[in-house]
Amino acid sequence: MHAIDPRRFLRQMPLFSSLGDEELGAIAAGASEVHVPRGRTVFERGDPCHGFHSVVYGQVKLGFVSAQGQEKIVEILGPGQSFGEAVMFMEKPYVVTATALEDCMLLHVGKKGLFEELDRHPVLARRMLAGISRRMHGLIADVEAYTLHTGGQRVVGYLLKDGPESGDRLTLSVSKRAIASRLNITPEYFSRVLHALSARQLIRVEGRAIDILDAGGLRSYQG
Repeated sequence: MHAIDPRRFLRQMPLFSSLGDEELGAIAAGASEVHVPRGRTVFERGDPCHGFHSVVYGQVKLGFVSAQGQEKIVEILGPGQSFGEAVMFMEKPYVVTATALEDCMLLHVGKKGLFEELDRHPVLARRMLAGISRRMHGLIADVEAYTLHTGGQRVVGYLLKDGPESGDRLTLSVSKRAIASRLNITPEYFSRVLHALSARQLIRVEGRAIDILDAGGLRSYQG
């Protein structure tokens, strides 16, 4: 992919859409492209944070390795999504490791120019707070799911998150192992749930493609 115009890319983000050319230019001046091959890390847990990243193309996983040596994926991010804002404001090291699941292009926005514009534009500050709040709300929903929902219900919730109907086909954009880690279950359990749903003729699995045969039955699944 050819080099992008940081100012143009930033303008497409809802966060910065209300800024004028001068303000966008000040933020874009502190932005840089980051190309990360599949499997390489963007940053490690404990690295200093100097800004936040936005995904131009590709996918990035955020996670950490437990004391038992198991990887836990906290979030999987795709084009148009950003990460690192909360740690940037706290001026703390990263608490997770970011790794490219595909060849990625990211835009890194340095905090110096951004902080200067936040001081001048309260609307921009409110939008950033809203974005961080949405991320926090999502993490709380994850904790609720881990506590109150069975592993099977979490898998069904993942399959239904984009509102598919009977007859629709989903394509898993990442590996089943990555999805299982995201849902806090083992890959073997994830496969067993898919098999059970297939046996009930609620879905049909062909590699990474999943056909929704009975969306209503999925929604009422209690396994």
